[in-house]
Amino acid sequence: MASRVNIVRVEHLDNPAMFNDKFKLEITFEVFEHLPHDLEWELVYVGSGTSREYDQVLDSALVGPIPEGRHKFVFDADHPNIAKIPTDDIVGVSVLLLRCKYNEQEFINMGWFVANEYTDEELKENPPAQPQVDKLSRKVETEDLRVTTFPIRWTDEDPAPEPAVEEEQVFAEEDLMPLNDEGQEEEDDDDDEDDDMDATGGNAEIDLNESFNERMANALEGGEQQEGARVEAAGVGAAAAGEQMEQEAVEDVEMGDQH
Repeated sequence: MASRVNIVRVEHLDNPAMFNDKFKLEITFEVFEHLPHDLEWELVYVGSGTSREYDQVLDSALVGPIPEGRHKFVFDADHPNIAKIPTDDIVGVSVLLLRCKYNEQEFINMGWFVANEYTDEELKENPPAQPQVDKLSRKVETEDLRVTTFPIRWTDEDPAPEPAVEEEQVFAEEDLMPLNDEGQEEEDDDDDEDDDMDATGGNAEIDLNESFNERMANALEGGEQQEGARVEAAGVGAAAAGEQMEQEAVEDVEMGDQH
């Protein structure tokens, strides 16, 4: 079943900003049929790349009922509570999520990486053990947008969403590993020795970006496998459809948010 709402554009105002500044998002969306109930918007800050227990709901807003047409409003939310973020995760990469629900059903989840770093060069080179939050800047990486959409029941007459169909995985030829031959056995033995060193903690490293990529994927899927979930990159699907709809001469309707 087709979605009755299309997110045309989300613009992050005052970006970059200082860590303690408010988040301000100007959201433009289009409704294809009258919605008698509210849309519920929720902004979430992912405090750690390893656990959902550090996720913070910064704020939520109800907008509705909503007539057919294009609408726009500014959604602002307070900065995350620093006391609820692990000390090691305050500086570096984090994730910001924007979720939208209708009739308590989440139908879209948008995620951006957030870079938190010091503005002072000396603090960049020699970061203090206890982060100085008042000297941290925050930048939402708007060019790296991840979108996940979910089919929902927009009316009581709509059928239940169909289960997602698992697609057969196809590997490219260059991704396939060649079979070992006698000339490669020595290299494989060396690799095994290196792996043994890493397992003992000798040179093991954690890829923070990989950790947050995994958390981003889990967060966008709501932490559970939802039927019919579809993940898209920026410029595909909802974003591309939004660009196409921006070309249409539709008058914007300003709507205030309700907290």
